[in-house]
Amino acid sequence: MNSVATAFSTMFPKKEAQLPSWASIPSVVPNKVVAAAPAERKIELYSTEYYITCGLGGVASCGLTHTAVTPLDVVKCNMQTNAAKFPSIGTGFSVIVKEQGLAGLFKGWVPTLYGYSAQGAFKFGLYEYFKKTYADMAGPEMGKKYQSVIFLAGSASAEFFADIALCPFEAVKVKVQTIPGFAKGISDGLPKIISTEGVSGLFKGVAPLWGRQIPYTMMKFGAFENTVVALYKYVVPKPKSECSKGEQLGVSFGAGYIAGVLCAAVSQPADNLVSKLNATKGATVGDIVKEMGIYGLCTRGLPLRIVMVGTLTGLQWGIYDAFKVAFGLPTTGATEEKKK
Repeated sequence: MNSVATAFSTMFPKKEAQLPSWASIPSVVPNKVVAAAPAERKIELYSTEYYITCGLGGVASCGLTHTAVTPLDVVKCNMQTNAAKFPSIGTGFSVIVKEQGLAGLFKGWVPTLYGYSAQGAFKFGLYEYFKKTYADMAGPEMGKKYQSVIFLAGSASAEFFADIALCPFEAVKVKVQTIPGFAKGISDGLPKIISTEGVSGLFKGVAPLWGRQIPYTMMKFGAFENTVVALYKYVVPKPKSECSKGEQLGVSFGAGYIAGVLCAAVSQPADNLVSKLNATKGATVGDIVKEMGIYGLCTRGLPLRIVMVGTLTGLQWGIYDAFKVAFGLPTTGATEEKKK
């Protein structure tokens, strides 16, 4: 816990209370690198308010998108936990609608909204912080040489904390979606888990969640950053500096979708483990591996998850960068000069 406190105290140094510029009258800070925001307001890059703004962008990015695809998530989780009853995507949708009505496809949307909003705040806000911190530690020359390593290390560090924030909500979500009659949502599901399994029951899936989300996020950020570079270098016919904000956001969505497809494949085995652990009381990782087999862990629900995660990741990067642009910040991703 001391290391966590140290990280946050470094990220938020003690100084005069300061609200984000979009929530207060801005002040001009001389001799500092700043990014122009709407209505002449300014946000200092890599300042506390910069990281807060990025965190809020993560809330909008992850919370809204995950909630929007709740029906796909409901079907996916049921396919993972009861393959006999839900053998395919089409069957999954039809069985749920037949037995529970259309409302059954939206079960668990509240814990989804809360959980992924919290995760998004930590994921994106801390990624920006750790990426800058590790780049400063490496120095300009080494930082450029090992840029991809910095992307991977920064995203892994951020996701470690993001998953702790997500885990209790994920536990409630999976049970609500896959166990008929367990609970209606977070208001009755959360206390029910605590009363039957203790507080530890909310966090029993954190290790598999790390196993799913840390590789996923490393791929999500590492592939995205490098795809952005490649798109501007080889596909987009002009430098990033000459592209409109709309064109830059189009690149963000495209790079995000490509990264999302890779993310789904890398994290699929752990995703199956998380769903089964949260749906099956008393089950262990070993039990689930024995039941599903390696092939099943890697492939069950994968086609649906590729569609879901690819679209989700593309939209997340699009929303996140649109949020940053709205407050005068640059879109994510470095560029290299085109070869003449």
